Amino acid sequence: MKRRFLRGWRVPVALSALVLVGVPAANASAGTTSPNSLVPVATGLNTQALGSVQVFGSTPSNTPETVSFVMRMRNESTASWYVTHGLRHFISAAQFAQYFGQTPEHLNQLVHYLARFGISTQVYSDGLDVVASGTAGQFDAALSVSQENVRVPSQTTKSGETIPAQDVHVNSSDPLLPDYLAQNVLAVLGLTNYGPFTTNQAHVLTTFKSTTKALDASSCAALTGLPSACNLPSDFVANYGLSKVASATTGAGSTIGIVTLAALNVGAPETFWSQYANVPTTGRTVTVQNVDGGPGAPSQASGSTETDLDVEQSGGVAPGANIIVYQAPNTDYGFADAFFTAASQNVADSVSASWGQSETSVMATINSGLESPQYLQAFDEAFLEMGVQGQSAFVSAGDNGAYDALPDAGTTNLAVDTPASSPYITAAGGTTLAWSAQFSSVANPSLTANVSVPSERAWGWDYLWAPFVQLGIFPDYPTSALNQLAGGGGGYSSVYETPAYQRGVSGVNSFTAVNNLTPSQFQTVGGMTLPTGFVVNPSPTVTSGAGTGRNVPDLSADADPYTGYLEYSPSFGDTGGTLLQGGWGGTSFVAPQLNGSTALIDAYVGHRVGFWNPTIYAAASSHWSPFTPLSTSGPSNDNLYYSGTPGTVYNPATGLGTPNLSALAQFFRFNDSER
Repeated sequence: MKRRFLRGWRVPVALSALVLVGVPAANASAGTTSPNSLVPVATGLNTQALGSVQVFGSTPSNTPETVSFVMRMRNESTASWYVTHGLRHFISAAQFAQYFGQTPEHLNQLVHYLARFGISTQVYSDGLDVVASGTAGQFDAALSVSQENVRVPSQTTKSGETIPAQDVHVNSSDPLLPDYLAQNVLAVLGLTNYGPFTTNQAHVLTTFKSTTKALDASSCAALTGLPSACNLPSDFVANYGLSKVASATTGAGSTIGIVTLAALNVGAPETFWSQYANVPTTGRTVTVQNVDGGPGAPSQASGSTETDLDVEQSGGVAPGANIIVYQAPNTDYGFADAFFTAASQNVADSVSASWGQSETSVMATINSGLESPQYLQAFDEAFLEMGVQGQSAFVSAGDNGAYDALPDAGTTNLAVDTPASSPYITAAGGTTLAWSAQFSSVANPSLTANVSVPSERAWGWDYLWAPFVQLGIFPDYPTSALNQLAGGGGGYSSVYETPAYQRGVSGVNSFTAVNNLTPSQFQTVGGMTLPTGFVVNPSPTVTSGAGTGRNVPDLSADADPYTGYLEYSPSFGDTGGTLLQGGWGGTSFVAPQLNGSTALIDAYVGHRVGFWNPTIYAAASSHWSPFTPLSTSGPSNDNLYYSGTPGTVYNPATGLGTPNLSALAQFFRFNDSER
């Protein structure tokens, strides 16, 4: 299950000729601009670029609003170097604010300026985030903007999900601040309350049944029709070598942080742990913190099933760890503020999130004037803060294989997910466990098909395309392919360069691929010429090539729903479903599982191990690698495009491969000799 956070909306073709409106304040010339001159600052949506969106009046001046001013980080290059090269000594939140946050003078200048318009502020202790509360009229006056109410039409993504129609407010021009303020502000987020989301919830189809063997009503097959799709956190522990560490500690004393954009069903994780996962519920706390007022009541439509699984999985792996759920509105400022809250509090030893947006969608909205050019950099600042403070951080790499832009931009180009592509966070990819079964069609039991995955492979549903034609579920191979476009996210960033910890690792920036799909139907989307369709290749061939940029993911674990997990969520009942369901998957499971693993490893090692990536890339390149690289090439091991390359350490379908987490814990212990 992979939840998608979208800033803006899918960019319609009608916006293709639009260009970015506004100039980052850092580009303003101090020599030609007086300190009190108004200059544009990085912002979000504006109605000069809304295309077919319907404007239906000015935003009432008394409309309550929350706007986040993300400040420019001082000494950012220093923090970046240490985090990407491997930090051994961490600093406190207070030290971070002193060395890297904005100065108290600059923060006070912004606070006092906004107060002149009746706007109240909360300054985060890290000196990077100033959250302002006021009304539309007050922000219009303070930022020289004019906000309008717009109706965003309902849209259907290529994954078949619907982004509902919404009435929201947006700013009609870029906000302005006096130069002495603007030069210290990185981005202004929140002048719109648009909160679209799409979900790549991956679940098994129910139009078949297993005929492999008779199974009783309490079995997984009774829930899913599959022989093995009801795994528990204990199965993750066993499958990925964590048992030795798990037998030595429960993670007591560690704190797990979950960043999410939908409300937790309070009590659901405890029910899952006690009734289904055989995990104790005493001796630990699960605390909810609403950021920016929170996301509202729990519901399946808003994504609460995502939040429930994040807590269930992370806490199931580390049954003694405390958990803090940072839940925020599904908006750009909400998502950013949730990460900044986790970082500035510096209580959570590790943090994970399972929401994202493709780089293609981000760039399209930036090109169309719909998002701040510094949008991704705002999140990078929060990740860098966690890195220098020793907080480990994980995000899901996506559930559309190499074609991450399918659900949000509606395009079929090779793309990776954000914030997974940030060089300052660990990206969690997906695999399929070994499994086999014979199926028969529910509609026509005489139609049967065999599925066999002899060993763990990259998650890509192309292995199901032919069997589902045999079962009569789809009429032909191309239709089957186009209706099953799921797999572990992976590929190359078009935004970030290759970070230091990936350089020189065999397999980085080179790839083997399977041309299952040929992108077609090119159109102009968000100022970019991109494909919007596929030609399906029934007899794919293996090719090779080179890539550049940040390589995604970093490591992988089981994410395929067909070898997936049990989940319990009261929100399943919103649509009449049973509260306990099997056959759920997605890289959304892997990120919180690694989060829980870190709680165990921290307790085992005796301190925070910090940002994983410099250590895991060095470990994977050593003679005692704790990783199993999934390096077989060809259609038996691909994420719809990228595959393995024999003899290499890294491949963009699964990253470094699957970990032996107890062996990895020894590498973190070894780092102590260098502390």
